[in-house]
Amino acid sequence: MTENLTKATFLEKVFNFEENKEWKFEGKRPVLIDFYADWCGPCKALAPVLEQLSEEYEGKVDIYKIDTEAEQELAAAFAIRSIPSMLFCPAEGQPQMANGALPKTEIERIIADVLKVEK
Repeated sequence: MTENLTKATFLEKVFNFEENKEWKFEGKRPVLIDFYADWCGPCKALAPVLEQLSEEYEGKVDIYKIDTEAEQELAAAFAIRSIPSMLFCPAEGQPQMANGALPKTEIERIIADVLKVEK
């Protein structure tokens, strides 16, 4: 099940950018974060794919969603210019951004390559 994040839960579960200048992942598992808006058609198309992936990768990858309308400061912190945008945060190493409503197979490839997680 995907979980919506606020700035407060993002700082706690992903990255506390108020305390750390350099990337420091706070989570226990690799994370995929979907930056979306309720009015965005491609975001709506991506939502069921992410729900499916959250079930398939349960216990291996945490999937979060951030509403760019409600959490404008978070969207600005990651320079989100277009939505949907997905941030892939491995347990070790730097996060990577992917833009657009990617097909499920492409998201799975990025999970394997960037997050180093297999189903």
